[in-house]
Amino acid sequence: MFNILKKYEQLMIQALMVMMAIVLGFATVDLAWLIVKDVIEPPLFLLSIDQLLEIFGLFMLVLIGIELLETIIKTYQTQGQPHYEVVLSVAIIAIARKVIILDINEIDSLSLLGIAAIIIALTFGYFIMKKSHSRGGAESNPTDDDTGSP
Repeated sequence: MFNILKKYEQLMIQALMVMMAIVLGFATVDLAWLIVKDVIEPPLFLLSIDQLLEIFGLFMLVLIGIELLETIIKTYQTQGQPHYEVVLSVAIIAIARKVIILDINEIDSLSLLGIAAIIIALTFGYFIMKKSHSRGGAESNPTDDDTGSP
């Protein structure tokens, strides 16, 4: 039964990889179209702040998608990769995208405090995770393989 579930999980992971690759392809084409459209409309080769923010936002969204695809490939296709490290990396990139496209004049101070708290929490978590990896490096390897299952 466990073997069947593992094969089903692998099938779902492969389906997710294909779907993510397709979505990334469409998002990249959409980004290219947006850049071309914004550059060729008058005034030629000049972009407004709103256009730049829209382009940067879509660009960051494509980068997050690439990071998610890499997460699926590295984490779920290769065993032994810690899932939390990749999840934290993607979360940091996602909040960075939010900050980059943020319109400071349109957002209230409570939301800014919330975003700041998220950034601090993610940064602290990433720091702790990296510190524990560097300290436990060689000495924790023998226990990493021990999952506690019979």
